[in-house]
Amino acid sequence: MTTRPTSTANINPPQSAILAVGAVRQEPVVRNGRLKPRHVMRVTLSVDHRPIDGAVAAAWMRTFLDLLAHPLRILA
Repeated sequence: MTTRPTSTANINPPQSAILAVGAVRQEPVVRNGRLKPRHVMRVTLSVDHRPIDGAVAAAWMRTFLDLLAHPLRILA
């Protein structure tokens, strides 16, 4: 099985973070022990750790991914 490299983006001053978003692709995913085709989108957050703490960036990324998975939560 081959894996696609995760794309990264370069942070340009004066920015302190950048979000790289890949295209949605159909890939095989194991769910409940069964292989099924699923739509997958790769997202990478690059952060300059001088102005932004990595733990804060990780928490932001978790929240962002949760909102992508459950978009109705944006309205709450």
